[in-house]
Amino acid sequence: MPWYAVYTRSRFEDRVYAGLGQRSVEAFLPKIEVWSRRKDRRKKIIIPMFSGYLFVDFPEYTTERKLNVLTTPGVVKMLGRPDSYEPIQVPNAQIDAIKRLIASDVEIQPCLYPKEGERARITDGPFRGIEGVVVRADYRRHLFVVSIDLLQRSVAINLEEFQIEKA
Repeated sequence: MPWYAVYTRSRFEDRVYAGLGQRSVEAFLPKIEVWSRRKDRRKKIIIPMFSGYLFVDFPEYTTERKLNVLTTPGVVKMLGRPDSYEPIQVPNAQIDAIKRLIASDVEIQPCLYPKEGERARITDGPFRGIEGVVVRADYRRHLFVVSIDLLQRSVAINLEEFQIEKA
């Protein structure tokens, strides 16, 4: 049975998943458990593996089924080719691999951090809103060194993962 990727509004994955269930559409929302790190504490939270996406399964693809999915509140579109209105099928092997990965006890971490040499924006602290270049990244300790040009001088500062994002 072919699977299709559905793009949702930001942070609407659970609502779309529930809405598709009410419409009797088989959906798959892979979730992972990650550490949430705030200023004062750390705790485990469950988040979607692919932020903004979930998968639907159609035994037989029809326009009515596609419209049933697209009219679900929170759905933006089904992923497809830009030159066509037909969505692209996600191979069953990839869906099975994602299901096996989630079922295993392997720690999965989404990697949205900038790499060394990439531009990054500081999102927290006294340098909030300033952009710089990542000089060094220690993913295990969740620390980054970002070089910022201030008054034609380069200043390197250490940042934690919650203080930085890709620019």
